[in-house]
Amino acid sequence: MNSPLMPSLLGVFAHPDDECLLAGGVLAQHHAAGARTGVVTATWAPDSRRAPELADALAVLGAGPPRLLGYGDARNPEAAPGQLRLVDTPLNEAIGRLVAHIRDFRPDIVVTHDAVGQLTGHPDHVRTHQITLLAAEAAGLAHLYPEAGTPWQPSALYAATHSESGVGLLRPLLERVGKRVLAVPDEYVTTRVDVMPWANVKWRAILAHRGEVARERPLPGILARLSEADRTQIIQAEYFTRLTPGPAMGDPARLTI
Repeated sequence: MNSPLMPSLLGVFAHPDDECLLAGGVLAQHHAAGARTGVVTATWAPDSRRAPELADALAVLGAGPPRLLGYGDARNPEAAPGQLRLVDTPLNEAIGRLVAHIRDFRPDIVVTHDAVGQLTGHPDHVRTHQITLLAAEAAGLAHLYPEAGTPWQPSALYAATHSESGVGLLRPLLERVGKRVLAVPDEYVTTRVDVMPWANVKWRAILAHRGEVARERPLPGILARLSEADRTQIIQAEYFTRLTPGPAMGDPARLTI
């Protein structure tokens, strides 16, 4: 049963670890308040090496078992051998798979990537954003994807994002390992959530992605090599843009329906 103060929340992200890095705090916040939370991950197969790490991270966040669409990663062929990459999959097929998860979970709020591809412009992030926007609308229409379950219309759709002023330490850290940084104008951000009370939970969930923590270029690995003070400064706030009905202010301090 949902908390009267916190709506149910379904995250839709491209890769294992995106859920922690971009919305781990709000997922932990909503779970702690008694709301249902879940995560759909677009790439990597259920039998891949990253699936158990994802399961561990979601357990830390209280976000239930993994919901994997099972598509291939645009840049990593080991993600789902024999399956189409997400970026090569027919749009209609991918939307239908996601609609089934939305109708099954019946969330009040859906959270996904922003339109620029989340800091680095990863093509899987961009594609996941596009699919989620279409699926969130289609899920409420009975004549679309009738095989995917009983229609359900989420009340709100949010894009997790990074504002120009909110990027902070991330810019030099990512540029140092050869990654570009794509932030959005400050006025595009409708919601800044202070997740400091759940920062330790968020960090434990990030650490569950052990393969990425062990590497130097992925963000979990970058964060693991920082001082606790610098790391906390980066993960203590999360930024969102409300996309329904368009970028409009709701409560500036939390996600609302």
